[in-house]
Amino acid sequence: MQNTLYFGDNLHVLREYIDDESVDLIYLDPPFNSNASYNVLFKTPVGGPSSAQIHAFEDTWRWGREAEIAMDEIRRCSNETFKLLTAMKDFLGHSDVMAYLAMMALRLIELRRVLKTNGTLYLHCDPTASHYLKVLLDGIFRVENFRNEISWRRSNPKGLTKINFPNCRDVILRYSKNGHATFNKIFSQHDPAYVEKAYKYLDENGRRYRLLPLLNPNDDRPNLTYEFLGVTRVWRWTQQRMQKAYEDGTVVQLKPGAVPQYKKYLDDSGGRTITNDWNDILLVSGNESLGYPTQKPLSLLERIISVSSNPGDVVLDPFCGCGTAVHAAEKLQRNWIGIDVTYLAIQLIEDRMKTWLPLAKYVVDGIPKDPLAGRRLAKNSPYQFQLWAVGRVGGQSRGQGADRGIDGEIIFLRGNNDFGRGIVSVKAGRHVNPDMIRALRGTMERENADLGIFICMEAPTKEMKREAASCGLVDLPGGSRPRIQIVTIDDLIVGPNLGIVTGLNSIQNVEAARVVDRKRPKQHQPEKLRREPMMKLPISGGKASQKPLPLEEPLSTLSKPKRRSSK
Repeated sequence: MQNTLYFGDNLHVLREYIDDESVDLIYLDPPFNSNASYNVLFKTPVGGPSSAQIHAFEDTWRWGREAEIAMDEIRRCSNETFKLLTAMKDFLGHSDVMAYLAMMALRLIELRRVLKTNGTLYLHCDPTASHYLKVLLDGIFRVENFRNEISWRRSNPKGLTKINFPNCRDVILRYSKNGHATFNKIFSQHDPAYVEKAYKYLDENGRRYRLLPLLNPNDDRPNLTYEFLGVTRVWRWTQQRMQKAYEDGTVVQLKPGAVPQYKKYLDDSGGRTITNDWNDILLVSGNESLGYPTQKPLSLLERIISVSSNPGDVVLDPFCGCGTAVHAAEKLQRNWIGIDVTYLAIQLIEDRMKTWLPLAKYVVDGIPKDPLAGRRLAKNSPYQFQLWAVGRVGGQSRGQGADRGIDGEIIFLRGNNDFGRGIVSVKAGRHVNPDMIRALRGTMERENADLGIFICMEAPTKEMKREAASCGLVDLPGGSRPRIQIVTIDDLIVGPNLGIVTGLNSIQNVEAARVVDRKRPKQHQPEKLRREPMMKLPISGGKASQKPLPLEEPLSTLSKPKRRSSK
């Protein structure tokens, strides 16, 4: 099997590309929070001093036509699940939670289909909807296949208010497809203080051990009641086994008449037993952090994958986000499938693999492979096209909303500890003109940018080329190039050659952030401007004195001169 990263809706990918009973382990962390948007905070150079917020996944679980369609599909493919959801809908109504459950039910039905008979599913969620999801999973996977409700105790409580205790835990629901799921028992490290206290004995070879009782908790066991070393008790072991252990030196009597005990060596202990309360895995920090607000620690996914799969098995994450699950799967020599609906996630994972697992081999599916597919993406999802186009030239998107002429930014290597900054403008419409090139030039001058990339669907006109050429040249590692380069959809498919070195790794990004930050124009804050001294010499023709702006009045709302009436 070839490791694959899919760009697209996971429901479509599951139905079209994932075979029945082909996956050993599923981990999913579906986004849901009734009052939140999901953003990626890029801590890469393009973000500047305050990292750019890039809209990656808006909470679109709202009751509407899509939720109604989902309910109808569930009715046709699983009558039992439909009856369960109908009962829940009677209670929840047309709420956000109900829309979320309808959309999740369709996906969970498909996930059960692709799971092998000995496979396991882990669903990661917070207390907002965990109880509803458990009822839904009971219906789809059956109650008897519920295995655990795992509590992952995070280190930073959230939601502190005057009326609630802060929440410090996430819920991970574990279900199997049947009663014979893969389960590899693992242990965590003993606490050194516990080892010092419990394993306090040393044998003649310096090996640590502790003494454990050999008494049977059940007093009514005549076949295990006998005298051993002068002591009659109901023992855990048969007399033959007890005698053999005594001869081997693993059963000892500390003094005559004392109850014999069993030696358990520290070397033979796997470690501390892991329960369903996971309080030993901390939040993401340091170099591991990608700035993704819902990023899960690598050690958390390594534990899940180690327990419920074996090397060579297939791990699936249908909401792969920043790619922690596929990272852990690759590291632990599992095959993997990752799916995400945002191209931003695909970029994050590719950068993650390049930085931490440069020898990993995988394919990306769902990305436009020809101009027709690129035009189709631009028509159906303009924002996803923008993310793809900006990423294709080596940049990162600024996101939706007011972008001040900047759809994306590129940080590129110019020399030893010398980095340049480029501005990307994406025009996915059919009609482009020289004014758009002039606008990009103005943005570059305002931002002190070294390079401008203008992305359009069709070949540029002569006037557009002439306008771009008038901006001059810039010295790049690949030689002198126009300061404004025009890239078409055909160039994006082939792979544009801009004469720059992009794709900086995480270490280079840190240095690049410092260098590029010094090149950014200073932002004048209204509060600072209001503190500036008043003009001493008024402009000719103006008023003799200038009144200070009221502190509550924004600088952008200066009054305009009144137009004279024509009457």
